[in-house]
Amino acid sequence: MCQVEFELACAAIKQLKVPVSEEEKLLIYGFYKQATQGDCNIPAPAANDVKAMAKWEAWNMNKGMSKMDAMRIYVAKVEELKKKDTG
Repeated sequence: MCQVEFELACAAIKQLKVPVSEEEKLLIYGFYKQATQGDCNIPAPAANDVKAMAKWEAWNMNKGMSKMDAMRIYVAKVEELKKKDTG
């Protein structure tokens, strides 16, 4: 796994034509944030900001995961979506 594969996956996800569920988007977002910034280091948003809270929770659930592991999982998830896109 290298940075190049991760960057290619980041570009590929923007090209997908298949619909991606909100759950999948949040999952992938959490791995992206963990891979690029490490552990969630911001306070939880207000509970009434549902979208911001969902994104924060998706990132925060990866706390303790290495950036490299998050990159690997992110790339694997994008590959799964690409298969759906072509299949």
